[in-house]
Amino acid sequence: MILDRLDNAERYFPLNAGFAEACDYLRRTDFSQMTPGKHEIDGERLYVVLNKGPGRGHEGARLEAHRRYIDIQYTIDGPDEIGWTPLKSCRQLHTPFDAEKDFGLFADSPESWIAVPAGSFAIFFPDDAHAPMGASPGCQLLKAVMKVAVDWK
Repeated sequence: MILDRLDNAERYFPLNAGFAEACDYLRRTDFSQMTPGKHEIDGERLYVVLNKGPGRGHEGARLEAHRRYIDIQYTIDGPDEIGWTPLKSCRQLHTPFDAEKDFGLFADSPESWIAVPAGSFAIFFPDDAHAPMGASPGCQLLKAVMKVAVDWK
């Protein structure tokens, strides 16, 4: 898991060949003009999911995990709070992993909560279980979740 500001994104480009394109997209896109949901950028290698709505609070946010994608969760308007636990520590399955959707949920509680203010991002790798949208239910959030293929070619 990585937490940083978009201004410092270049330091993470060596971790995955798709990070540069993902961060360029974050910098040049006016998200206020987009509808929530999935938007394709580079086929299945890179796409963005725009989330808009109230936070779920710590009690309502569930740990999720992915195998094929790395999440770059960028807070546009927030702040968000994201729970984190190493995937290998998760013991309570909530929803079995769906390979087609690249998504599984756990009922475990996060080990820690990370504040991700506007202009900041958190990167979650396949070994990071994360619980996004954990801000208080009264907090309205606008987030771009960049889905970067682990096996970018």
